[in-house]
Amino acid sequence: MFENFATEQVDTGEASIFVRHAGPGAPVLLLHGHPRTSATWHRVAPRLVDAGFSAVCPDLRGYGSSRGPEPTSDHSAHSKRAVARDMVTVMRHLGHERFHLVGHDRGSYVALRLALDHPEAVERLVLVDCLPLSEHLRRANADFATRWWHWFFFAQPDIPERVINANPVGWYGPKADAGTMGAENHAELMAAVRHPEVVRSMLEDYRAGLSVDRAHEEADRAAHRRVAAPLRVLWSLQDDLEDLYGDPLAIWRAWADDLDGFGIPSGHHVAEENPEALVAALLGHLRPAAGP
Repeated sequence: MFENFATEQVDTGEASIFVRHAGPGAPVLLLHGHPRTSATWHRVAPRLVDAGFSAVCPDLRGYGSSRGPEPTSDHSAHSKRAVARDMVTVMRHLGHERFHLVGHDRGSYVALRLALDHPEAVERLVLVDCLPLSEHLRRANADFATRWWHWFFFAQPDIPERVINANPVGWYGPKADAGTMGAENHAELMAAVRHPEVVRSMLEDYRAGLSVDRAHEEADRAAHRRVAAPLRVLWSLQDDLEDLYGDPLAIWRAWADDLDGFGIPSGHHVAEENPEALVAALLGHLRPAAGP
């Protein structure tokens, strides 16, 4: 994986962030989801480098080989705002004051927060399998709670740590197929989830989502704060975003003016399952057609 990519451990002052990066061109920051690591991009990032971009793939705070502070009672140490600060610091460390930004799943919530808190840093934005957390929660019903029950289980104190750490490979393994993921990507994930501190950080991500992150988004809405960067929203057609909400763009119009998007034929982990279509969708946005 990641042939010719450099790796670093970047001290952000609040966390130690593991990052892979390569390429001399315009920077693209790629943020993974749960429970993946930056290795989920191993079929996407090299293609972006081949297309002339510089690809930057970090492990989010507490995920993979990144480490963060101890959890706080209000979960702010693992808030999307805190993780977004990590990402800005990593990019500045690599010499990138302004960059393209791509986020999937939990990484997409970090990307949204980064775009709202640091609009001067984001050139163009792509969010995959994402609605704002507050929009999910505003529409939560029995169907949502049944399909996405893990949000509410992970938010409980102590119990999920005991359940998952009793057999982390048994918990995460059934939905992590080595053939689909790639053997090295799969091995990296299985190694990461064996660390109790990684599991705890991943759970804190969800606890923050239902509390401090939701409050931050509701404050954005009240202040009429919107995404300034051109935004493309993508979703996996074999996942359940359309089933739950219909057209995701109808919801996103309350958050962004310069907006487009479409579905991609794939399951949830599109970077692993259909990287060709994802890269085409990314390049179509990061290299917009010239105007008349």
